Amino acid sequence: MKRTNIILFDVPAVRENLLPLSYTRPVADFLVGITTLKQKWSAFVEGDFSYSTAPYLAEKYPMTVAAENLFVASHVIATRDLAEAALALAPGQALVGETRKGDTILLAVKGTAADFESAVAGLAEKVVFQDKVDAICNVYDIFLLNGRQIEDDFEEITRGREGQTIPRSNIVIGDPDRIFIESGAIVEGVVLNASHGPIYVARHVEIMEGSCLRGPIALGEHSTVNMGTKIYPGTSLGPWCKVGGELNNVVIFGFSNKAHDGFLGNAVIGEWCNLGAGCVASNLKNDYTEIKLWNYPSHRFLRTGLQFCGLIMADHSKAGINTMFNTATVVGVGVNIHGSGFPRNFVASFSEGGASGFTDLPMEKFFDTARRMMERRGRSLSEVDNRIFYAIRELAENYK
Repeated sequence: MKRTNIILFDVPAVRENLLPLSYTRPVADFLVGITTLKQKWSAFVEGDFSYSTAPYLAEKYPMTVAAENLFVASHVIATRDLAEAALALAPGQALVGETRKGDTILLAVKGTAADFESAVAGLAEKVVFQDKVDAICNVYDIFLLNGRQIEDDFEEITRGREGQTIPRSNIVIGDPDRIFIESGAIVEGVVLNASHGPIYVARHVEIMEGSCLRGPIALGEHSTVNMGTKIYPGTSLGPWCKVGGELNNVVIFGFSNKAHDGFLGNAVIGEWCNLGAGCVASNLKNDYTEIKLWNYPSHRFLRTGLQFCGLIMADHSKAGINTMFNTATVVGVGVNIHGSGFPRNFVASFSEGGASGFTDLPMEKFFDTARRMMERRGRSLSEVDNRIFYAIRELAENYK
């Protein structure tokens, strides 16, 4: 059978809206629920996947164009029905639909690169998808949709499978069938509450004794939950994370640490980040008013309609011990925060400092820190990665 050539395309306006998290990756590689947006599509569509993203990312995330392709909007969350509707398109047709927020968007296009350009211009024959879709259009959509996506992903990933038997040293609340522990995971002396949603524990995860987890929760491969950690619903960890303290509705993309006491809620953390001991981030204003969040395309803080929003931190950023973050703080790529007091609510990429102000972080210092942290996980920066970070550095100058 001929394999489908699938191109996950970033909508430029959406990608800009998702900065700083989209600085370092295509939108399809965002973690939401148990899997990334790309992995959700690959669960329903067999084929060869590539990306259409920002030019400076294309060397690492290239696009492969065939005679016939299925172009899929990368920020749209796949479902079985949506995937079937996209595959059923005739060449030259475009699938359009409506998000739960009421926005009409282009979902998928079948055909050549010229057909795709025609669809983007609104000239292609349209097929309407009748169901509302979920889409990641703002950075806070990640944590807002995360609990529901853990539920949906759990059903797909565990269907027809059996996980480890839950060790007797644990306290289980709710349906034990809603707790799935993959092989190699260590879970002993833990409170597992699945009465509000499922708990998924990937391979080689360790949850240390005294921890309390209330689903929906997803823990990625090789992650560690330190002793006495409290994890509330809607929290997902990507691979190789280490967490402690208190987390509530937090998404960590992977390879990042918040290993000690301190609160983090309604937050999104990228890869290769570290939050020091005692680091806390507010997710609610003292006067309970609506939260404004820094928006890159607008160069200003915009209303969100939210009462709860915590820390948004992009890749390779660090915060020293006892750092305090104001409600809805946005931290760019490669930031080093230290010292007492609250840093400002928006910190541009490649900066270092704290409440008293920030200065530019030299690229040599950034690369040295990044290499040291990545070596601890057996990873390294490539020359392609280096070029990407230099490109981000140039783009970040617009926000300093």
